[in-house]
Amino acid sequence: MKNKLILLLLTSLTAAVASLQAQAVAPAVVPATASGVSFTATAAVASQYMFRGQRLNGAGFQPTIEMTAGDFTAGIWANVVLDKQVPDSSDPEFDLYASYTMTLSKDLTLVPGITAYVYPSAPTSAGFYRSTIEPSVALNYTVEGVKLTPKLYYDTILKGATYEMTAGYALPLKDLGSELGFTATVGTYLLKEFANNTTPSVKAWGDYWLVGVTMPFQLDKNSKLSVGVAYTEGRNAFTKQGNLGRSPNGLATGRGVVTVGYSLSF
Repeated sequence: MKNKLILLLLTSLTAAVASLQAQAVAPAVVPATASGVSFTATAAVASQYMFRGQRLNGAGFQPTIEMTAGDFTAGIWANVVLDKQVPDSSDPEFDLYASYTMTLSKDLTLVPGITAYVYPSAPTSAGFYRSTIEPSVALNYTVEGVKLTPKLYYDTILKGATYEMTAGYALPLKDLGSELGFTATVGTYLLKEFANNTTPSVKAWGDYWLVGVTMPFQLDKNSKLSVGVAYTEGRNAFTKQGNLGRSPNGLATGRGVVTVGYSLSF
């Protein structure tokens, strides 16, 4: 009986030791973590503030703070006039935006988004709005290194749609450790409530295009300097109130724009 008890104790001890050894060599189970959240702060200066072929203001300081969490992006962009303010224009302007990227295939994504345009000092007596809201949806398709982005916007305050097509291509500059980012955009819009507090309503429509190139310089792991040059122009742009004849949109014009920006990611 004593020998059987000793044998049983030895067997139990051996099993316990083997269990401890197995736990020591087995890989630890690490719970899955959520996608990381990152922020990018950008300070930029632009020689002109052009938006869809319209010159909204002269030179401006244009800072951005953007957050990315997985496929979700949100941020705030601003424009503060530095020189040659357009008469009766809004200064400053704040744009709050958000979007979500949905992967449909290797080269195709769907991106619904929304932007709130805020003009706290806009002269409403001159027909300007203090804020508008613009949902959007875009498709991104990449073929042979060219990224094609058809996009639809609809402004719920101005009561109108904007249709836009953008093409982008990055040309590597290996010797410089950088690249040239080429962009071309064409668009058209039709807005049914272009002016605030007017009866009858004022319609606005027009076309625009843009071509540009940007070159980033990576300063260190988390910061870079970017220099961009673009030319954009508004064409066939008119406004019309009620049954009156159409009038040329005085904001639509062609301008070259130079932008210099410094970005810090953390």
